[in-house]
Parts: sequence; structure tokens; C-alpha cells
Amino acid sequence: MLLAAYVLVDFLPEPEPIPNGIKLVNDVTQLNPIEVSKVISPKSTEDIQHAISATKGKISIGGGRYSQGGQIALEDHLHLDMREFNQVISFDPKAKEITVQSGIRWRDIQDVIDPENLSIKIMQSYSNFTVGGSLSVNVHGRYMGEGPIIRSVKSIKVVLADGSIVSASPHENSEVFFGVIGGYGGLGVIAEATLELVPNLKVGRETDYMTIEQYTSFFDQNVRNNPNVVFHNADIYPPDYTHVNSVSWVKTEKPLTVQEKLISRDKDYWWQPKAAKFVADTELGKWMRQHIFDPIQYSSEAVQWRNYEASYDVRELEPKSRKDETYVLREYFVPIDRFDSFSAKMSGIFKAHEVNVLNVSIRHALPDTGSLLAWAREEVFAFVVYYRQGTSEQDKAEVRAWSREMIDAVISEGGAYYLPYQLHATTEQFHNAYPTAKEFFELKKKLDPSNRFSNKLWERHYGE
Repeated sequence: MLLAAYVLVDFLPEPEPIPNGIKLVNDVTQLNPIEVSKVISPKSTEDIQHAISATKGKISIGGGRYSQGGQIALEDHLHLDMREFNQVISFDPKAKEITVQSGIRWRDIQDVIDPENLSIKIMQSYSNFTVGGSLSVNVHGRYMGEGPIIRSVKSIKVVLADGSIVSASPHENSEVFFGVIGGYGGLGVIAEATLELVPNLKVGRETDYMTIEQYTSFFDQNVRNNPNVVFHNADIYPPDYTHVNSVSWVKTEKPLTVQEKLISRDKDYWWQPKAAKFVADTELGKWMRQHIFDPIQYSSEAVQWRNYEASYDVRELEPKSRKDETYVLREYFVPIDRFDSFSAKMSGIFKAHEVNVLNVSIRHALPDTGSLLAWAREEVFAFVVYYRQGTSEQDKAEVRAWSREMIDAVISEGGAYYLPYQLHATTEQFHNAYPTAKEFFELKKKLDPSNRFSNKLWERHYGE
């Protein structure tokens, strides 16, 4: 059963579009409604430039709205809704590259490149994100031998606070390139991105169930340096956190078990939200997922196209309502040799606070190539935590408490927490997890001296 096993930074439901006349910006968790003064939906780079030059005050930038702590908006200020800025500018199959406007969804790119038997090199597991949003948070996926998305970006064009357009790459205006990617809209508006593509191919699923103590040795011997592994993740089962299911998708020439090249946009997701609710509601549900549902799902052979595996839709786990309870993500990155010590600390915190975790998905990432706010300063394991929380103020306070404990735990292991989620970290914790943030802020003073590009994240940490 497709459950929380494939959870990632992108494994979230699709938000409702903003109706005409309504100036309320919220994220997928529905925990952070922000009333902005004006919403503009640019369709061209000139529209972005005009929005900047024709207004004063601060500007926030939003795409798919999958960040979960106000990283896309700020009260009483202009909000750029980038979702209609979504065209393919150029596509060169022979060169294996595509240039797009930043508001385009990954799924729309897949529709263009799949007929040429090409795939996106790095993206999150779910295809609903916008390219600009993915670059702004420097996403990663389940791709082995890869890491942060910055490793697959050839160049970008950015509109700065003075309205000028800057082309940037690792070799041209590199400080802009390494600041904007992973910069959460703090330096400018990403207008275009040129992305590296790779061949599409068939992949077959291989799974292994083991204790958590066995995982790092298994990974090192079977996955880490295996050039045939395309996707990999391993799921830690709550509430005991003692066992892991490793899932690898490996290059194969076996016959397809799934004939479709991409997941249908019209696919009906009626039972997946019910299954997630069952797992979240009871200890029995978690036990049955681990010992019955997942073993049945993974007992069958699966061979499909790489693009099919990369075209999941976030509607898959959208609950009926988020009024009283909502599903949320957290993510932590630790050096690969600190896996065991961090996982033990994580388990202790979750048990002590009785956190309703549905899944912890382990990913692997090679080091970042130079972004100023790099979460992978060296080779890391990512712990992607998918959990359910209540929406009351008391519920939020409880989440804040264990979230800060988790951040202290990951910092103690020489790691970092991921920034797209709820803003529970103190500014001291932020700087401890991102020691080059001061360089980022110095660049912001240079590129955006009036601090026009802002949001809840930067109001908290840049202001202090």
C-alpha cells in the first residue's frame, strides 16, 4: 500500500488557489494564514520588473505553497504569486537541457521531456512543486549519487530589488547563483532556470527489511557506491523506531509491470488518505502498516519508467479536513557517520513527547556545491519526518517544544535542520545550523539594501 513510505519535503497536499479578491496566503498545513496587501500574478519577466518598480515596501514570493512556516508571505505587503509564470522557454533534447520560467510545475516539464525519453536529473519525489520554489529551498530527492538540486542547475536569471536582471551560474555572477539557490526568496525573484536532464530508463524495485542497527552497513555495502541504483529511501517504522524497510529502484531490462510512462493526472486517490488516517489514528494502524500492509505491497515485483516514479501527485494523502488536525513535515540532515547516534536521540525525543509520527524516511545526499545556506556541507543522511499534529494553540506549543529539542539534537551531531518548515528554531539555533548565514546576510545587504524581499523566515532571523 502506498502510504507514508515515500514521504519527502514535497509529500504534501495541493493547496487551494487564492480566489479573486481574497488576499489571504496560506500554506498546505493551513497553520499559517497571512493577509497580504496585494497579490500580483506575473506572466512575464517584465511583469515582475514592473511589480518591483511600481511599488514600495516589502515583497514576498510564492509558488506551490509547500513551505510550512510563512516562508512565502508577510502581512500587509505585496505577494508575487508565480504560478502563472509557467512557460518552457527552450528545450534542447540533444544537449539534454531545458530552460523554463520559474513558476512552471515539474509535472509540466515531464510532459515536454518524456516524449524525448529524457528525465529531470534531480527533483523531489512529488511533481507538483514549482521550479522556482524548489530552487529557493534547494530541494533534494531520492536520487542516488546526487544531492541538493543545485547540483543539476546550469544557470538562472534573477530579478533584483532595483529591477535589473542578472544571469548567474557557478561560473558567472557565482555569488548570486550560490546565494539565490537555497535563499528562500531573500535576494531576488528567480525568473528563469536552465536545468540538466538525463535519459529516462526502466527501474525495478528491490526491498530489504532489517533492524535500524543494520541499516548503515547494508547501505554502505549495497547502495552507496552501486551505480545501478537510481532511487533509494529507507523507512523507519514508528512508534518503536527499531526497524527499517529499504526501498531501491535499480536499472533493469526486465519487462515493465506498469506500462504508463507517467502517472495519470486524472488518477483517483480515494483510499490513500483513509489509509494514512488509519495509521495516524491508532497504534494498531502503525503495527498493521509495518507487519501486514507494507509486506504485502512490497512482495510483488515492480518495474516501471523512471519518469513514472518521479511523477507522483501530492493529492495522494490530502485529508478531508485540516481544521482540527493537520499533516506536517520536518527534516534533519546528519553526517553519514552520525546516523546511529542521531536516530537514537530522535527516537528518544519522539517517544518522550508522544509525537504522532507516521513515517521517518531516510535519504542520502552528496555535498552541496557551494550554496551559502547549504544543508549538506558534507555527505549526509536526511531524516524526513511526516507527522500529524493538532491545530490548537496548546498543540502548537507542544510541537514547538519537541522541535527545538530535535534541532539541538541534530546540531549536536554536526548537522542541520531544513528551513522550509514551521519557524520554531531560535535565531541562535539557526546560526549554529547554518554557520555561513552571515555571508548570506552580507550578500543580501549588497543586493537588497532596502530589504524589500522578505517573508516570515527572514523577518525572524535577518531582523535579529
